Amino acid sequence: MDCIHLTEIRCYGYTGYLPEEQVLGQWFEVDVKLWLDLAQAAKTDAIADTLDYRSVISLIQHRVKTSKFALIERLAGAIADSIIQECHQITQVQVIVTKPAAPIPDFGGKISIELTRKRE
Repeated sequence: MDCIHLTEIRCYGYTGYLPEEQVLGQWFEVDVKLWLDLAQAAKTDAIADTLDYRSVISLIQHRVKTSKFALIERLAGAIADSIIQECHQITQVQVIVTKPAAPIPDFGGKISIELTRKRE
């Protein structure tokens, strides 16, 4: 199966376990892999035969901006569910949500959640 990768989609959102994270917000990065059949687009060079990934980027940005969850696991699941529901040609989606600046003392790394969902 063919795959479209969209990486480093930066979004400002209000998901986090700490109350101030849900009030002040923070930056997130989202990467997605979208599995679908791209054979026709590869032949025709027509955008109508593929997924217009601008709509997926917009969907992700909207979901991050408008969601208030305690866990980024929940945010990743909501993004995956939204993509599967809105983009009917996608058979499988992988979502990686990264929190670049986790509010953990003496920790300068990133935290990422990766999950994969298939259309039922």
